[in-house]
Amino acid sequence: MPLAGHLRELRSRLVKAIGAVIVTTVVAGLFYKQLIDLVIAPLPGCTTVEEGTTASGRCGVIATNGLLSPVTLALKVSLTAGLIGASPVWLYQLWAFLAPGLHRGEKKYTLAFLATGIPLFLTGAAFAYAVLPTTARVLISFAPDQATNILPIDDFLDLATRMVVVFGLSFELPLLLIMLNLAGILSAARMTGWWRHMLIGITVFAAIATPSSDPLSMLALAGPITALYLAACALSWANDRRRARKNAAGLSPDEPSPLPTPHEPDHSHPADTRS
Repeated sequence: MPLAGHLRELRSRLVKAIGAVIVTTVVAGLFYKQLIDLVIAPLPGCTTVEEGTTASGRCGVIATNGLLSPVTLALKVSLTAGLIGASPVWLYQLWAFLAPGLHRGEKKYTLAFLATGIPLFLTGAAFAYAVLPTTARVLISFAPDQATNILPIDDFLDLATRMVVVFGLSFELPLLLIMLNLAGILSAARMTGWWRHMLIGITVFAAIATPSSDPLSMLALAGPITALYLAACALSWANDRRRARKNAAGLSPDEPSPLPTPHEPDHSHPADTRS
């Protein structure tokens, strides 16, 4: 396919992905109040401003800032829900754009990609929501004892959105590595050779994404991502071995397996030359 064809294909995939996000965002907008309640549920809110604290410890007063703030909040919550809800569609469009670069026999992994990529993204998003209460309590704990914490919902929503999207995409890391391996761009040997840098990067990312003084929260995120990275290395190693066996059998990775040939006559005996 020429470059113009690739650009047209990319435009088509982007239009379909964005259209799915818009549709799910509109549907989510019908339930934005329930979604806002779900988002702010992890916040340790106070009943009144005068209390300042609750029985569970330091808390904050949840508030909106400005006349248009509720409208902006509704749009942000709806868009975030739409992005998550449309994840099966835009993940499929991403794979469909990359699939033509694979061999015909490797396109059978399309269903496996969708069956793995969607749960991974949703698992990362759910994990981010699970650590939000700990993150909120740790951040609030830095406030002075005499101060009252005013928690704008917009700020917390931005933090929650970043965590949900970043965690969801970080759980897609092994799937991206496997895709690059199937396309022949990245070998398992190179992936395993990066293990030191990968572990450092995963640890730094976990420390930034979970701003908690408790190292267990950081390990709770770094552990699953590291396990997924090692699983991607193992699957890529198995795929490289399979590809090497096929190449050893005399098959080029750029050509299909030979089709069965018709039965040919047996020429092992000399022809009968008698008159």
